Amino acid sequence: MKDRFGREITYLRMSVTELCNLRCRYCMPAEGICKRSHDEMLSQEETLLALRVAAELGVRKLRVTGGEPLVKPNILDICAGAAQIPGIEEICLTTNGILLPGLAKPLKQAGVSRLNISLDTLDERKYAWMTRVGALDMALKGIEAALDAGFEHTKLNAVLIGGWNDDEIRPLAELSLRWPVDVRFIELMPMTDKAAFGPEAFIPCSRVLQALPELVSVGRSDGVARMYRLPDAQGSIGLISPLSAHFCASCNRLRLLADGRVKPCLHSALEFPVKGLDYEGMRRQFLAACAAKPERHEELSYTQRSGANRSMNRIGG
Repeated sequence: MKDRFGREITYLRMSVTELCNLRCRYCMPAEGICKRSHDEMLSQEETLLALRVAAELGVRKLRVTGGEPLVKPNILDICAGAAQIPGIEEICLTTNGILLPGLAKPLKQAGVSRLNISLDTLDERKYAWMTRVGALDMALKGIEAALDAGFEHTKLNAVLIGGWNDDEIRPLAELSLRWPVDVRFIELMPMTDKAAFGPEAFIPCSRVLQALPELVSVGRSDGVARMYRLPDAQGSIGLISPLSAHFCASCNRLRLLADGRVKPCLHSALEFPVKGLDYEGMRRQFLAACAAKPERHEELSYTQRSGANRSMNRIGG
């Protein structure tokens, strides 16, 4: 499956829920969201059918997201079903880690290949402020549970926010010394209301290189991340720059949202509904979404907001 710019689409980011057990300020409103009826969301059967269509069109990598995917009661069944679909070579899952102590081993048994765990700060008060309802020690226990379950190449995702956690670049990066994990710094994207973060919050990933002059390039990238390493570290440091150095030219993904819409670009409001369709109907919509992928998204900044028309919890991180 190629788009009109010759990009091979091999990666599907699949959100399984809009709900979350945290209320992170860059992702969702303080009051959370209204839970929608089951009839408005993809069923397990529709989700797996859509994934089978995507796989037969050339998708090889699946990332399961939310909201928080681990709050979905049938998440293990969905992952196990996905692992049985011919063509799917890798299943990754992004989580805040809170529920991993009870689910890390079952997820691995269900066929999940790798985990990405969100961790923006190592300060308990900051964590409580950002998540509104979370506790740092729960997230750290989740990371340890993932390692104990045997997950390898685990990634810790830290959204880089000027004036808030840019003073923690070194301690966050040094988690790659403590554990065999990759720590990835991601530029804050202007997805939320302007009141949430001021212009000073939107800083480039080059700040990481300034804070860690001893970083050495490993001479490769990992998807959209430029990769570096601290001396003697067990894992690597990744820099993801959707604002300062967008990676649209190599974008190989589509997004399947929990309410059954295929999104060609994160920062576009364009969506193609697949809920309620049969195999051929879904196939036509996936091909239409692929054909509609833009060459690149518009410039993004504090003043130039994303055109996604949804908060991140309703798209999938």
